[in-house]
Amino acid sequence: MNERFKELAEQAGFVMWADESWKPEGAVFDWSSDYDNELAKFAELIVRECIEEFRGEVQHWYDWEVDDEMLEQVKKHFGVEE
Repeated sequence: MNERFKELAEQAGFVMWADESWKPEGAVFDWSSDYDNELAKFAELIVRECIEEFRGEVQHWYDWEVDDEMLEQVKKHFGVEE
């Protein structure tokens, strides 16, 4: 699994397996919990990070001003609040 996804999932509040001897082989998340809120937060973190990455790349490579209204539409589409 992508390390950044793991970091964002942990930041969103997922319970992560540590080095417990009883964990399922290869498991990253302990799925014995209800993760409705954490999944929503995880998706929000991904959307925010994608927007910031896009903003930085466009400004770095093309020296264009990023249309903040367009990025706000992306947030709105995914239900990400300010």
